[in-house]
Amino acid sequence: MRPSAAEPPYQPPPGQVLAQVAECVYLGSLLLLPGIGFFVLAWLRFGRSADVPPLARCHIRQTYRAGLVATLLMTATVGFIISEGGFVTLAAWAAAEIYIIFIHTPLILLGLLGLIRAMAGKPYVYPVVGRPCND
Repeated sequence: MRPSAAEPPYQPPPGQVLAQVAECVYLGSLLLLPGIGFFVLAWLRFGRSADVPPLARCHIRQTYRAGLVATLLMTATVGFIISEGGFVTLAAWAAAEIYIIFIHTPLILLGLLGLIRAMAGKPYVYPVVGRPCND
């Protein structure tokens, strides 16, 4: 077998690293630091979105929209819990469990799918809340 010519090193598609950062910040906003993560997503969306490659722009816009929906749903759930008497009632804990099982966990799984697509260098559109990337 003949030795093959040296292949050039792998070059990621333009914007792939920033797309991965956007997806990681989205997951961080859901799992670790909700307020800070969402503000970083907003900064990426409104402060950096215009001058980045199309792949990164798509992921940034998708994660911002999904983060906005997640923030609104979490705020509505907490508002419901507070209106029902705080975290000392059974209805409050039931609402929290329903939110975690049926809303929060799927949002995390969708974020993981977005991260996988970003790592593959491909765009990703979040179901229901995302808009197609026309770039």
